[in-house]
Amino acid sequence: MSSMSRFDPIREMITMRQAVDRMLGEVFARGSESRGTGAWLLPMDAYFTDEAIVIHADVPGLKPEEIEITLEGDTLTIRGEIRREEANNRKYVLLERPTGRFERTLTINTPIDSDRVEATFSNGVLTLVLPKAEAVKPRQITVKSG
Repeated sequence: MSSMSRFDPIREMITMRQAVDRMLGEVFARGSESRGTGAWLLPMDAYFTDEAIVIHADVPGLKPEEIEITLEGDTLTIRGEIRREEANNRKYVLLERPTGRFERTLTINTPIDSDRVEATFSNGVLTLVLPKAEAVKPRQITVKSG
């Protein structure tokens, strides 16, 4: 035999709060694990122009030669490693800056002119300019009267 209970919005809110707390706890736990030996996901911004795809990625503390970028077909991969100065006598109160290996792989669904790809590095920001192949660039078509 089943029992019926009255709807209690307070009880439902507490259950929702517990679910959100659990979800956030798992996200932050995963984030801290990625600071160990596993690779973490490199955050980036990307946008299109008429001429190219432009990508900005923050890689603080690295030198340009410490970043590996490959473009194979339509797959772009950026790899590297951010190291933290090791000191055994430190007792961190807050440890949020990511360290360790990072990797980001993107599938570029637009044909790219790989011979003209440019990568620049300034103030800890990597900028990639992926020029679109001529075939996909927008062109103006004039209408003739006739």
